[in-house]
Amino acid sequence: MTTETIIQTENLNLWYGESHALQTVSMGIPKNRVTALIGPSGCGKSTLLRCFNRLNDLIDHVKITGTILLDNEDIQCSATDVVMLRKKVGMVFQKPNPFPKSIYENIAYGPRVHGVKEKSELDAIVERSLRRAALWDEVKDRLHDSALGLSGGQQQRLCIARTLAVEPEVILMDEPCSALDPIATAKIENLIDMLKQQYTVIIVTHNMQQAARVSDFTGFMYLGKLIECGKTVQIFEHPKEELTENYITGRFG
Repeated sequence: MTTETIIQTENLNLWYGESHALQTVSMGIPKNRVTALIGPSGCGKSTLLRCFNRLNDLIDHVKITGTILLDNEDIQCSATDVVMLRKKVGMVFQKPNPFPKSIYENIAYGPRVHGVKEKSELDAIVERSLRRAALWDEVKDRLHDSALGLSGGQQQRLCIARTLAVEPEVILMDEPCSALDPIATAKIENLIDMLKQQYTVIIVTHNMQQAARVSDFTGFMYLGKLIECGKTVQIFEHPKEELTENYITGRFG
């Protein structure tokens, strides 16, 4: 069965000033699957991830060439509504970053920005988002308490719920478990597995075991280049490139 592609890059290049951070990256991101980006620090994983919702636009002296298609539309073109793009392509960062507001207000914030006013509708969105993030049962009796009182793992799931509240198509995760303990990490990994039923997930991780556990597809990056991309089983068990094999077996990186 052929998997539909939701994001496609062609000859994507990115420079930070004189530094050529991404070099002719061409890849497809399959819809309703988890794609992991792996590789040593500084290889361009997070830079590539931030291309998909144009977060790199916020950095000075960035130059981008090539094509990034989302649902067959070029997100780099000047007509792109970046606010709507970031609604479609949500982001979960390495360190949980809840707003200093109540749990309820964290989730309701995005829908309010996009015009939802009715309390009953907001209530439904808050509950639905927290359920999808596997957090509802833990917080339903303290929705009006500060989100900052949650544990690190709960805060990260809250940030995922906040992303889900605006109904994205794609969820970007930049090392979402690196600040968490093993139990919280397992909950996030289980959640990622559930999310792909409704969303496309792209995760940057340094943890090779995590990539093997949670992803359907894996891209290996090195020095700004996409060395190899394919089904996770193939990348980990039968890599085509020697560089990929050396990284996965711990010979460098």
